[in-house]
Amino acid sequence: MKIAVTGGKGGTGKSTVATSLAVEFAKTNKTMLVDADVECPNDHLLLSVKRKKYCNVYQPIPKWDFSKCIKCGKCASVCKQNAVVFVKDKFPAFVKEVCIGCKACIVACPNNAISETKKQIGTVYTGKNYNVNLIIGELKLGELASGEVVSEVRKNSEKINKKLKSEIMIIDSSAGIGCPVIASLVGTDYIVAVTEPTPSALHDLKRVLYLADHFKIKSGIVINKFDLAENFYSKIESFAKKNKIPIIGKIPYKKDFVNSTIKMKPVVKINPKYKKIFEEIIKKIKNEINSDL
Repeated sequence: MKIAVTGGKGGTGKSTVATSLAVEFAKTNKTMLVDADVECPNDHLLLSVKRKKYCNVYQPIPKWDFSKCIKCGKCASVCKQNAVVFVKDKFPAFVKEVCIGCKACIVACPNNAISETKKQIGTVYTGKNYNVNLIIGELKLGELASGEVVSEVRKNSEKINKKLKSEIMIIDSSAGIGCPVIASLVGTDYIVAVTEPTPSALHDLKRVLYLADHFKIKSGIVINKFDLAENFYSKIESFAKKNKIPIIGKIPYKKDFVNSTIKMKPVVKINPKYKKIFEEIIKKIKNEINSDL
Protein backbone atom coordinates (compact mmCIF):
# COMPACT_ATOMS: atom_id res chain seq x y z
CA MET A 1 0.00 0.00 0.00
CA LYS A 2 1.49 3.33 -1.10
CA ILE A 3 0.13 6.52 0.44
CA ALA A 4 1.21 10.01 -0.61
CA VAL A 5 0.89 12.93 1.82
CA THR A 6 0.59 16.25 0.00
CA GLY A 7 -1.54 19.37 0.04
CA GLY A 8 -0.31 22.07 -2.29
CA LYS A 9 0.46 24.83 0.19
CA GLY A 10 3.65 24.76 2.24
CA GLY A 11 3.48 24.76 6.02
CA THR A 12 0.12 23.03 6.41
CA GLY A 13 1.59 20.16 8.44
CA LYS A 14 2.31 17.52 5.79
CA SER A 15 5.46 16.26 7.50
CA THR A 16 3.74 16.13 10.89
CA VAL A 17 0.92 14.06 9.41
CA ALA A 18 3.29 11.83 7.40
CA THR A 19 5.58 11.01 10.35
CA SER A 20 2.65 10.44 12.73
CA LEU A 21 0.93 8.12 10.27
CA ALA A 22 4.18 6.21 9.75
CA VAL A 23 4.71 5.73 13.49
CA GLU A 24 1.13 4.51 13.98
CA PHE A 25 1.21 2.22 10.93
CA ALA A 26 4.53 0.76 12.14
CA LYS A 27 2.85 -0.65 15.25
CA THR A 28 1.11 -3.31 13.17
CA ASN A 29 2.76 -3.21 9.71
CA LYS A 30 6.26 -3.04 8.26
CA THR A 31 6.42 0.62 7.29
CA MET A 32 8.65 2.78 5.11
CA LEU A 33 8.52 6.58 5.06
CA VAL A 34 9.95 8.34 2.01
CA ASP A 35 10.80 12.02 2.50
CA ALA A 36 10.38 13.33 -1.04
CA ASP A 37 10.48 17.01 -0.07
CA VAL A 38 14.03 17.11 -1.40
CA GLU A 39 14.46 20.87 -1.20
CA CYS A 40 13.72 20.87 2.53
CA PRO A 41 13.66 17.34 4.00
CA ASN A 42 12.80 17.31 7.70
CA ASP A 43 11.23 13.94 8.53
CA HIS A 44 14.55 12.76 9.97
CA LEU A 45 14.41 15.66 12.42
CA LEU A 46 10.84 14.93 13.50
CA LEU A 47 11.77 11.27 14.04
CA SER A 48 15.23 11.91 15.59
CA VAL A 49 16.88 9.82 12.90
CA LYS A 50 20.62 9.95 12.31
CA ARG A 51 20.96 9.84 8.53
CA LYS A 52 23.29 7.47 6.69
CA LYS A 53 24.35 8.15 3.12
CA TYR A 54 22.99 5.58 0.70
CA CYS A 55 23.97 6.97 -2.72
CA ASN A 56 24.47 10.12 -4.77
CA VAL A 57 22.04 11.30 -7.44
CA TYR A 58 23.55 12.38 -10.76
CA GLN A 59 22.29 14.27 -13.79
CA PRO A 60 23.70 14.08 -17.34
CA ILE A 61 25.45 17.23 -18.60
CA PRO A 62 27.34 17.96 -21.83
CA LYS A 63 31.11 17.98 -22.34
CA TRP A 64 32.74 19.75 -25.31
CA ASP A 65 35.64 18.52 -27.44
CA PHE A 66 36.83 21.85 -28.80
CA SER A 67 39.11 20.13 -31.32
CA LYS A 68 35.89 19.12 -33.11
CA CYS A 69 33.85 22.26 -32.39
CA ILE A 70 33.24 24.43 -35.48
CA LYS A 71 31.85 27.39 -33.47
CA CYS A 72 28.46 27.25 -35.18
CA GLY A 73 26.45 28.13 -32.05
CA LYS A 74 23.70 25.54 -32.62
CA CYS A 75 24.20 24.12 -29.11
CA ALA A 76 23.41 27.52 -27.59
CA SER A 77 20.42 28.12 -29.86
CA VAL A 78 18.62 24.96 -28.64
CA CYS A 79 19.39 25.42 -24.94
CA LYS A 80 16.14 26.64 -23.35
CA GLN A 81 17.86 27.13 -19.98
CA ASN A 82 20.53 29.42 -21.46
CA ALA A 83 23.18 27.19 -19.92
CA VAL A 84 25.24 27.48 -23.12
CA VAL A 85 26.49 30.95 -24.02
CA PHE A 86 27.76 31.62 -27.53
CA VAL A 87 29.60 34.57 -29.05
CA LYS A 88 30.37 34.54 -32.80
CA ASP A 89 33.75 33.05 -33.66
CA LYS A 90 34.27 31.92 -30.04
CA PHE A 91 33.95 28.53 -28.41
CA PRO A 92 30.70 28.16 -26.41
CA ALA A 93 30.78 28.71 -22.65
CA PHE A 94 28.89 26.28 -20.42
CA VAL A 95 27.22 27.16 -17.09
CA LYS A 96 26.69 23.72 -15.56
CA GLU A 97 24.72 25.00 -12.54
CA VAL A 98 21.89 26.07 -14.89
CA CYS A 99 21.85 22.90 -17.01
CA ILE A 100 18.91 20.53 -16.48
CA GLY A 101 20.35 17.66 -18.51
CA CYS A 102 17.95 17.67 -21.47
CA LYS A 103 20.77 16.73 -23.92
CA ALA A 104 19.36 18.97 -26.67
CA CYS A 105 22.82 20.42 -27.31
CA ILE A 106 24.28 16.93 -27.85
CA VAL A 107 21.59 16.13 -30.43
CA ALA A 108 21.93 19.51 -32.17
CA CYS A 109 25.72 19.48 -32.59
CA PRO A 110 26.47 18.81 -36.30
CA ASN A 111 30.05 17.68 -35.67
CA ASN A 112 29.66 15.31 -32.70
CA ALA A 113 31.74 17.68 -30.60
CA ILE A 114 29.59 17.21 -27.49
CA SER A 115 29.55 14.05 -25.38
CA GLU A 116 27.81 13.21 -22.13
CA THR A 117 29.21 13.40 -18.62
CA LYS A 118 27.44 13.92 -15.28
CA LYS A 119 27.21 16.09 -12.19
CA GLN A 120 25.92 15.36 -8.69
CA ILE A 121 22.56 17.00 -8.00
CA GLY A 122 21.51 15.29 -4.80
CA THR A 123 21.91 12.56 -2.21
CA VAL A 124 19.77 9.72 -0.89
CA TYR A 125 19.99 8.88 2.82
CA THR A 126 18.52 6.14 4.99
CA GLY A 127 17.71 5.78 8.68
CA LYS A 128 15.38 4.13 11.15
CA ASN A 129 13.52 4.96 14.35
CA TYR A 130 10.18 4.04 15.95
CA ASN A 131 10.30 0.93 13.74
CA VAL A 132 9.93 3.18 10.67
CA ASN A 133 12.42 2.75 7.83
CA LEU A 134 13.14 6.24 6.50
CA ILE A 135 14.42 7.09 3.01
CA ILE A 136 15.41 10.74 2.50
CA GLY A 137 16.19 12.66 -0.66
CA GLU A 138 18.09 15.94 -0.57
CA LEU A 139 18.74 18.31 -3.46
CA LYS A 140 22.28 19.69 -3.64
CA LEU A 141 22.45 23.36 -2.75
CA GLY A 142 22.09 25.57 -5.84
CA GLU A 143 20.75 22.82 -8.11
CA LEU A 144 17.37 23.10 -9.86
CA ALA A 145 16.39 19.55 -10.80
CA SER A 146 14.34 18.62 -7.73
CA GLY A 147 11.94 16.51 -9.80
CA GLU A 148 14.79 14.27 -10.97
CA VAL A 149 16.00 13.80 -7.39
CA VAL A 150 12.47 12.82 -6.27
CA SER A 151 12.28 10.28 -9.10
CA GLU A 152 15.59 8.75 -8.01
CA VAL A 153 14.46 8.69 -4.38
CA ARG A 154 11.32 6.81 -5.44
CA LYS A 155 13.40 4.34 -7.50
CA ASN A 156 15.84 3.74 -4.65
CA SER A 157 13.03 3.33 -2.13
CA GLU A 158 11.59 0.55 -4.30
CA LYS A 159 15.03 -1.04 -4.57
CA ILE A 160 15.57 -0.91 -0.80
CA ASN A 161 12.07 -2.21 -0.14
CA LYS A 162 12.75 -5.39 -2.09
CA LYS A 163 14.86 -6.42 0.91
CA LEU A 164 12.80 -4.80 3.66
CA LYS A 165 9.43 -5.94 2.25
CA SER A 166 7.49 -3.08 3.85
CA GLU A 167 3.71 -3.43 3.65
CA ILE A 168 3.10 0.31 3.93
CA MET A 169 5.00 3.03 2.07
CA ILE A 170 4.22 6.65 2.93
CA ILE A 171 5.57 9.36 0.62
CA ASP A 172 5.88 12.83 2.13
CA SER A 173 5.80 15.24 -0.84
CA SER A 174 6.89 18.83 -1.23
CA ALA A 175 4.51 21.77 -1.59
CA GLY A 176 2.98 22.80 -4.92
CA ILE A 177 1.83 20.78 -7.93
CA GLY A 178 5.02 20.81 -10.04
CA CYS A 179 7.38 18.05 -11.18
CA PRO A 180 8.60 17.08 -7.67
CA VAL A 181 5.02 16.58 -6.47
CA ILE A 182 4.00 14.67 -9.60
CA ALA A 183 7.02 12.38 -9.13
CA SER A 184 5.86 11.81 -5.54
CA LEU A 185 2.25 10.99 -6.41
CA VAL A 186 2.64 8.72 -9.44
CA GLY A 187 2.10 5.06 -8.64
CA THR A 188 0.46 5.60 -5.24
CA ASP A 189 -2.79 4.03 -4.06
CA TYR A 190 -4.11 6.93 -2.03
CA ILE A 191 -3.47 10.64 -1.47
CA VAL A 192 -3.81 12.30 1.92
CA ALA A 193 -4.31 16.00 1.16
CA VAL A 194 -3.39 18.09 4.20
CA THR A 195 -4.86 21.58 4.41
CA GLU A 196 -5.68 24.32 6.92
CA PRO A 197 -8.58 26.80 7.17
CA THR A 198 -7.00 29.67 5.23
CA PRO A 199 -7.76 31.10 1.74
CA SER A 200 -4.38 30.16 0.27
CA ALA A 201 -4.52 26.62 1.68
CA LEU A 202 -8.00 26.01 0.24
CA HIS A 203 -6.87 27.40 -3.14
CA ASP A 204 -3.85 25.08 -3.25
CA LEU A 205 -5.89 22.14 -1.95
CA LYS A 206 -8.16 22.44 -4.99
CA ARG A 207 -5.15 22.43 -7.30
CA VAL A 208 -3.54 19.33 -5.80
CA LEU A 209 -6.87 17.44 -5.74
CA TYR A 210 -7.29 18.30 -9.42
CA LEU A 211 -3.91 16.62 -9.90
CA ALA A 212 -5.08 13.58 -7.95
CA ASP A 213 -8.18 13.36 -10.14
CA HIS A 214 -6.03 13.64 -13.27
CA PHE A 215 -4.01 10.59 -12.20
CA LYS A 216 -7.16 8.77 -11.04
CA ILE A 217 -5.85 8.37 -7.48
CA LYS A 218 -8.35 8.23 -4.63
CA SER A 219 -7.91 10.96 -2.04
CA GLY A 220 -9.07 12.20 1.33
CA ILE A 221 -8.66 15.49 3.19
CA VAL A 222 -7.04 16.06 6.56
CA ILE A 223 -7.78 19.51 8.02
CA ASN A 224 -4.95 20.66 10.26
CA LYS A 225 -5.64 23.48 12.79
CA PHE A 226 -9.33 22.96 12.00
CA ASP A 227 -10.40 25.07 15.00
CA LEU A 228 -8.30 28.07 13.96
CA ALA A 229 -10.86 29.71 11.64
CA GLU A 230 -14.42 28.41 11.66
CA ASN A 231 -15.47 30.30 8.51
CA PHE A 232 -12.85 28.70 6.30
CA TYR A 233 -13.26 25.32 7.95
CA SER A 234 -16.88 25.33 6.78
CA LYS A 235 -15.75 26.33 3.27
CA ILE A 236 -13.43 23.32 3.14
CA GLU A 237 -16.30 21.10 4.28
CA SER A 238 -18.56 22.53 1.56
CA PHE A 239 -15.90 21.99 -1.09
CA ALA A 240 -15.33 18.40 0.06
CA LYS A 241 -19.05 17.62 0.11
CA LYS A 242 -19.63 19.16 -3.32
CA ASN A 243 -16.79 17.14 -4.86
CA LYS A 244 -17.52 13.96 -2.89
CA ILE A 245 -14.08 13.89 -1.28
CA PRO A 246 -14.08 12.48 2.27
CA ILE A 247 -12.66 14.43 5.20
CA ILE A 248 -10.69 11.66 6.90
CA GLY A 249 -9.26 13.67 9.80
CA LYS A 250 -9.38 16.89 11.79
CA ILE A 251 -6.38 17.99 13.85
CA PRO A 252 -6.65 20.74 16.48
CA TYR A 253 -4.39 23.77 16.81
CA LYS A 254 -2.29 22.96 19.90
CA LYS A 255 1.17 23.73 21.30
CA ASP A 256 1.87 20.00 21.42
CA PHE A 257 2.76 20.16 17.73
CA VAL A 258 5.31 22.89 18.38
CA ASN A 259 6.77 20.83 21.23
CA SER A 260 6.92 17.84 18.89
CA THR A 261 9.20 19.76 16.54
CA ILE A 262 11.33 21.21 19.34
CA LYS A 263 11.81 17.83 21.04
CA MET A 264 12.23 16.01 17.72
CA LYS A 265 9.54 13.48 18.56
CA PRO A 266 6.34 12.50 16.72
CA VAL A 267 3.33 14.24 18.25
CA VAL A 268 1.78 10.84 19.03
CA LYS A 269 4.73 10.29 21.39
CA ILE A 270 4.41 13.77 22.93
CA ASN A 271 0.76 13.30 23.86
CA PRO A 272 -1.05 9.93 23.59
CA LYS A 273 -4.41 11.59 22.93
CA TYR A 274 -3.34 12.21 19.31
CA LYS A 275 -3.03 8.46 18.75
CA LYS A 276 -6.80 8.22 18.43
CA ILE A 277 -6.85 10.94 15.76
CA PHE A 278 -4.25 9.20 13.61
CA GLU A 279 -5.66 5.72 14.27
CA GLU A 280 -9.00 6.99 12.96
CA ILE A 281 -7.32 8.51 9.88
CA ILE A 282 -5.59 5.18 9.19
CA LYS A 283 -8.86 3.31 9.57
CA LYS A 284 -10.55 5.62 7.05
CA ILE A 285 -7.64 5.36 4.60
CA LYS A 286 -7.87 1.57 4.67
CA ASN A 287 -11.64 1.68 4.20
CA GLU A 288 -11.30 4.05 1.24
CA ILE A 289 -8.65 1.91 -0.45
CA ASN A 290 -10.50 -1.36 0.21
CA SER A 291 -13.83 0.04 -1.01
CA ASP A 292 -12.74 -0.55 -4.62
CA LEU A 293 -11.43 -4.07 -4.02
